[in-house]
Amino acid sequence: MQAIRLRLLPWPGPTGQRAYTPDDVPTGRIARLADRVEAEQIATAESVLSLAKGMLDAGLPVEPHECTYLLKRLTECLDDVLRVAESRGGRLPVPDPLEPEAECLEGEAATSSPADGGRS
Repeated sequence: MQAIRLRLLPWPGPTGQRAYTPDDVPTGRIARLADRVEAEQIATAESVLSLAKGMLDAGLPVEPHECTYLLKRLTECLDDVLRVAESRGGRLPVPDPLEPEAECLEGEAATSSPADGGRS
């Protein structure tokens, strides 16, 4: 019997703990809701980041309460986006080292260097 993988949900549980759902039905009701919430969290993060850049680029003095508010929103967004990244990363398939494609990728990584832009 194969263990059911769990999906980290983009919202906390009732007491603030991490919340999970079985990942065996990726088109199920909870999975679709989680997908929508993740998309909203990413869009919100983009908006808050744009606002922060605009405030910094304006070159105007920023009041302490404005800075505090912005830092709180940026922190919330970063927390959300990191949870989304962790959830999505946890659902990526684990490569089979015996598959030819995995061997090819490993070979490319071993022969490339940052100096040549990853090209061998």
